Amino acid sequence: MAKTNISGWGNFPKANAVVERPDSEQTVRNLQQSHGIHIPRGAGRSYGDSSLSAAILESSKLTETLSFDAETGIFTCQSGKMLNTILDEIVPKGYFLPVTPGTKFITIGGAIAADIHGKNHHVDGCFSQHVLWLKLMMADGSVKKCSRTENTELFWATCGGMGLTGFILEASFQLKKIETSKIVNRTIKCENLDEVISNLLEHENYTYSVAWIDCGTSGKNLGRSLLYLGEHAKKEQVSNDDLSSYKTPSPIVSLPFNLPNWTLNKWTVKAFNALYYGKVRKKDSTAIVGFEPYFYPLDIANNWNRLYGSNGFAQYQFVIPMEGAREGMNSIMQEIVKSGESSFLAVLKLFGEQNQGWLSFPKRGLQLALDFPINKKSLELMNRLDDMVMAMDGRSYLAKDSRMKREFFESSYPKLPRFKQLLSEIDPNGKFRSLQSDRLGITTN
Repeated sequence: MAKTNISGWGNFPKANAVVERPDSEQTVRNLQQSHGIHIPRGAGRSYGDSSLSAAILESSKLTETLSFDAETGIFTCQSGKMLNTILDEIVPKGYFLPVTPGTKFITIGGAIAADIHGKNHHVDGCFSQHVLWLKLMMADGSVKKCSRTENTELFWATCGGMGLTGFILEASFQLKKIETSKIVNRTIKCENLDEVISNLLEHENYTYSVAWIDCGTSGKNLGRSLLYLGEHAKKEQVSNDDLSSYKTPSPIVSLPFNLPNWTLNKWTVKAFNALYYGKVRKKDSTAIVGFEPYFYPLDIANNWNRLYGSNGFAQYQFVIPMEGAREGMNSIMQEIVKSGESSFLAVLKLFGEQNQGWLSFPKRGLQLALDFPINKKSLELMNRLDDMVMAMDGRSYLAKDSRMKREFFESSYPKLPRFKQLLSEIDPNGKFRSLQSDRLGITTN
C-alpha cells in the first residue's frame, strides 16, 4: 500500500502513513480489519500528532446530512461533515452552531474527538454538552450508539478521546437559535494583562468573550490586549440581513508554499502586534459585524499555517485554575517575554466548569493559546512552561499538542487511568493508536 507524507495543522511532526478514505460504514469496518494499527482523522486541523499513525482512516467521504429538524434545531450527520457546510444549511433556517472553534474547516467527528470549545465556554460549555448521541464503530467492527443514557462511559471517553475509542460514524446534536447572521461586538482596549483579566471576569455575562494579547510587551504594558465581547444581534438591531440567502464565504487569499522559516521572528511579530493594537483608537467601542470576522478571522487565508515555514509550529494551549490564574498568567507572560520567543497569535479566554469528558480539556479558569515556530529555543521554552503550568494544577490541550512532557500530561488528567483501563477492555490488541497516544503513554507499543 502506498504511503504519503502527512502532518497535522502545525506541520510538526510529520509522518509517512497509509491514508484511506472510506465511503460507507462497511468500508470503515473492512479497513479497520485490514489495518493493524490506525487512527481516525477528520480534516487534519488538530495541530500535532494526534491524528498521525501507521494508517489513517480519513472521514472526508462521509459527509451526508442525515436529518435536520428546523422546528427543534436537531441536526444529524455523518462524521466527515464540515462545519462550513453545516452553516450553509442551518443559518438560513435561523440556527447557529452551539459551540464553534476558531475555524469552520473541521469535521463533526473531529469536533467530538477533540471536544472543542469556543468563545462561549463559560456559558455553553464544550461541544459534547450539545451532542445528543453518536454512533461509534469499535475495534471489533461492532457499532454502538452512545449518549448520556446509553453506553455512558463510552460516550464520555469518546468526547475528548482523540479517536482512540473507535471511529465515529454519525452524530446528532442540538443547534442554537438565532435571528440574524450578525454579532454585536464590543471591543475594550486594555493596557496590560491585569486589566484584561479584570474585564473578562467583570463581563462574564456576555455569551462570547475572547482577548487578543500582545506577547512582546513588558513592564506596565505586559500583556496589553484587545478584549472582544459578543452577542448574537437581534432583528431590530440589524437592517437588511436576509438569513435565507446566507452562505459561508471561501478563503480570499491562499499561501501556495511555505514561507522562509525566519519570516515570523520577534521583530516582525513585534511590528505586527504594534499595528494590531494601535488600530483600535477608542477605549470602549461597539460595532455590528458578521460571523466570519468574529468567529473565523484566520479562515480568510487558506493554508495560513505555511506562514511558519517548513519547520512548522506548535500551539501551546493551556488552562490555569481560577484561584491562581491572575498571578500564574503574569509569571508565564514574563517567562515568554524573557525568552524572546514572541507568539504571533496569543488568545486569552475564560473557561466555565469542567464537564464529564474523561480527557476533555477545559476546566474553570483562564486559558491562553500561543503559537511558536519550531526551533530549539521555543521547544526549551515550552518545556519550562510545562513545569510552570503543572505546578499551578493546569493542563494542556491534546488537540493542539505535539511535544508535551509525559509527566505533565499524566498529572493533569485525573481520569487517565480509567481511560486506559477502558481502552484495554474495548481494544485489547491496541488497534486504535496515534503517535501522540504512544508518546504520552495513553497506548503502549
